[in-house]
Amino acid sequence: MKDRKIFCLNNISEVGTAKFRNGYTLVDSMDEAAGVLVRSANMNEMEFPENLRAIARAGAGVNNIPVERCSEEGIVVFNTPGANANAVKELVIAGLMLAARDVVGGADWVKENADNPDIKKAAEKAKKAFAGNEVLGKTLGVIGLGAIGVQVANTASQLGMDVYGYDPYLSVDAAWHMSRAVHYAETLDDLFEKSDFITIHVPYMPSTKGMISREGIAKMKDGVSFLNFARDALVDEEAMAEALESGKVKCYVTDFANPISAHMKHAVVLPHLGASTEEAEENCAIMAVKELQDYLDNGNISNSVNYPNLSAGICTSVSRVAILHRNLPNMISQITAFFGKNGLNIENLSSKSKGAYEYTLIDLDAKMPHDTVERLKEIDGVLRVRRLSPKD
Repeated sequence: MKDRKIFCLNNISEVGTAKFRNGYTLVDSMDEAAGVLVRSANMNEMEFPENLRAIARAGAGVNNIPVERCSEEGIVVFNTPGANANAVKELVIAGLMLAARDVVGGADWVKENADNPDIKKAAEKAKKAFAGNEVLGKTLGVIGLGAIGVQVANTASQLGMDVYGYDPYLSVDAAWHMSRAVHYAETLDDLFEKSDFITIHVPYMPSTKGMISREGIAKMKDGVSFLNFARDALVDEEAMAEALESGKVKCYVTDFANPISAHMKHAVVLPHLGASTEEAEENCAIMAVKELQDYLDNGNISNSVNYPNLSAGICTSVSRVAILHRNLPNMISQITAFFGKNGLNIENLSSKSKGAYEYTLIDLDAKMPHDTVERLKEIDGVLRVRRLSPKD
């Protein structure tokens, strides 16, 4: 198979990069790379070389990648959904306990009184100020039932909580993995009204920005605790600050430190620790490497945010052609007609679309000449053509 060069824009776990087959080389510049591995580095203002085929984000969010521009340039963008789910789930459960019991306040009191020789006696008097509640028997509302939300819901149920989940886009896979003990809330308002604690686990998009609004907070129970380990922009934090001041919201636990959250009263603000575990970084790196290698070697796509998932298995045909193109009427007819006119027999064809873009994989029983590849690119709507074979 063809040797391929990969550029790591951030430090990527060696446990992951070790999964590349022989022939893959890590290079020091994007200029010669076929693929890029990235975690948090901002790529939005970067220019991409013509030879760049794919970007794999070792994590879920892709706000640091210009996805639309990549789509237009025929660059497939991957992420790693679920790879860090357990790490985030565990921190959410820790956040739940921090919201229920004033552990942070108590720990701060001890530090402030560390030089008091009678601290032991003083602590017995002071501890009532940090008294909290148990979560057993309380109601938890989980907004978003993806990989993380389902794990949080299941674990909270095992802790003896009454759990309600809300997700209008609940997938079949998520439903299979969700405990029967988890109730399904028909509306967000229904979840707001029932919950003593609420945690949010939805992706950040224009449609979800500020979805926890002043109006939504008003519909919540008095004294509710709210957990945000998804994205800070999902919450109207000025409205949240007001609700904390008034006592409408008892506690806000967020993993996103910013100028607003850092000054909130009755808030526990963490420095984005959700996926910051050695295991999560390794899992994300392994998944990103596998996605990148399968695409570069075989043309298969899984967990792409801008092109559809499509697999034709390991490339064993004489020639495989991978075509990234717009999702337009008559595109497949034009592509198949092109192969027919050039005397190339199609053994297998698979095609799927995702929004404005489509991906087509074609296996041929003869090698496709390079000049034919170039002429295929001339079809209006074709963005990129790659020619693969077992020998490449």
